[in-house]
Amino acid sequence: MAEAVDEAINSGEHLLVQAGTGTGKSLAYLVGALRERGPVVVSTATLALQAQLIEHDLPRLAEAVTPLLGRPPTFAVLKGRHHYACRARLDAGAEEPEPDLFGESGGGSQWLGAAGRIGKQVVRLREWAADSETGDRDELDPGVDDMVWRTVSMPARECVGAQRCPFGDECFAEASRVRARSADIVVTNHSLLAVDMMSGRHILPPHEVLIIDEAHELADRMTSAARAELSAEAIDRATRRARTLLDGGVLDRLTEASDALALALAGAPPGRLVELPAAVRDAVSLVQAAGRAAVNAFGDVRADDPDPVHKQQAKSTVQTIAEVAERLLDCSPQDVIWVEGVTQEHPGLHVAPLSVAGLLRSLLYADRTVVATSATLALGGRFDTVAAGLGLPAGYGRTPETGDVRPDPPADGAAIPSLRPTRSTQPFLLAGGEQDGDEEPPAWRALDVGSPFDYAKQGILYVAARLPRPTQSGLSDPAADELVRLVEALGGRTLGLFSSRRAADRAAEVVRAATGVEVYLQGDEALPILVRKFRQEQSSCLFGVMSLWQGVDVPGDSCQLVVIDRLPFPRPDEPLSAARSAAVDASGGSGFAAVSVPAAAVRLAQGVGRLVRADTDRGVVAVLDSRLHTARSYGTFLRNSLPPFWYTTSPDVVLGALRRLRDTAATS
Repeated sequence: MAEAVDEAINSGEHLLVQAGTGTGKSLAYLVGALRERGPVVVSTATLALQAQLIEHDLPRLAEAVTPLLGRPPTFAVLKGRHHYACRARLDAGAEEPEPDLFGESGGGSQWLGAAGRIGKQVVRLREWAADSETGDRDELDPGVDDMVWRTVSMPARECVGAQRCPFGDECFAEASRVRARSADIVVTNHSLLAVDMMSGRHILPPHEVLIIDEAHELADRMTSAARAELSAEAIDRATRRARTLLDGGVLDRLTEASDALALALAGAPPGRLVELPAAVRDAVSLVQAAGRAAVNAFGDVRADDPDPVHKQQAKSTVQTIAEVAERLLDCSPQDVIWVEGVTQEHPGLHVAPLSVAGLLRSLLYADRTVVATSATLALGGRFDTVAAGLGLPAGYGRTPETGDVRPDPPADGAAIPSLRPTRSTQPFLLAGGEQDGDEEPPAWRALDVGSPFDYAKQGILYVAARLPRPTQSGLSDPAADELVRLVEALGGRTLGLFSSRRAADRAAEVVRAATGVEVYLQGDEALPILVRKFRQEQSSCLFGVMSLWQGVDVPGDSCQLVVIDRLPFPRPDEPLSAARSAAVDASGGSGFAAVSVPAAAVRLAQGVGRLVRADTDRGVVAVLDSRLHTARSYGTFLRNSLPPFWYTTSPDVVLGALRRLRDTAATS
């Protein structure tokens, strides 16, 4: 992998690398990065990996290569502005908390209790910021509530800029950018990378090499960055923020627009809107007009304004509302619009791109070489699906001259030949950024470096094929009974990954009642605390939902059984996935096969990957969804997206294996 990364950097050809757990892929790409002149940007999806790179991998690697480079290489971490304390806001004092943040209906005593707790956090936060060298929230231990942090941080859009800010020379966020510009390696995150691309690439330092770890997450982060929301609550919040800066007539227009939107959304059905209903469109038009009038009334933000920081905050908030309203009124076929939260007090309109593949194709690859890596890139044994989602042309598994499909993908460790750029056969994937026919799509190659683990000897993939197909929400009685048998056979040491909170709650209830095993349930305490307890108490179980499917690392005997209750397909009522599926159906393809199955494959592979984290790990992955075995149309594809465990559908075989693991642990 290190050689392939080095070759990609030298040739300028983009590279996709699938590297399983334990491969050492971070060291492989960091070695290549250190050979490059100028900053190399490394983007990660999770804070855990970011911390691993900065605190462990890079310091060790820097020490090792210093004699070879003749100098110690430098590295820095760069996050969004809202991750850093803002000296201007610290100097101005904490803003008065907005009443709705405390839940006005809760009564005075609840408000006073919350205010007292929050007041203590504010005092501690200010004391920390006075001594901090970086102002980075992640260095604040213990942490504070999100609402408290917002009182001392500044989103990028609301920042007045270093030149106009009285504290520009002391700004924590600006200092982080300065450090990044002079570093050999800059570690950032997918969210900031997405914002950087969409804002003209002026946030990250200029660079010629971009390494994307956990690359299977990038499209979702890009979607989140391009997503927007409009609600009466947001308009009211913006109006309160601007009340000392605008005259009464402008404020009244914002209030009237907010009331109109609230009334229109109260009568709107939940779910996707192919077009805005007349009442909603009229209300959004009022919002757009009132927002634009307010932006004009603000005028320019000047350094000699009485409070330029507050003015910029208020203006940017109103401007965002106006821009979102304009986007909603445009009703672009490349956008998906839906109503969400109609059962709550403040429903809102949401808008997100139908696909970000076109955006990524036009923004990600220009003027730099991209190396994308993950343990989950080859779905069904092929790179095509993930590559298309990242805006790369189709072609893996096809000869450049004829387009004929090869019968088998290359073996582990074999590089896929360079691909001649071809136009995608799925136009919807390129929505929002399809290139001109004369523009050459990015050329790329792929590599699967395999895994250091012997999955066939270290683990069993058991599918409970005799169970009925899951239909109801939650955990069915047959699946609950199967779960109890599995946990009893092993005596705990089980990570349960469930498709819904309802299923996880029922699983915890039945296992506690039937076995007496300690079950830690996500939501009972902070997740890091629960994971630590699960790791330390080897006879326990940890049950939870989606945030447990990736990022949980429990090597050793504490986790020898991973149970998945059902295949993690996107919910059919999820507006964005449903719209993407409908777009594929309309183009003559299968939306289920093109959208739902790949999404499930990525999530399933991430969940299954929780079992074997070291070369001494042994255990079982049990899937309580019979479709993984019986569904011929997609079951094989999903299984081929998983590590090559020894496969069985026999309950007697797997129960016997679990009992042997239990007996071995008891005698060791």
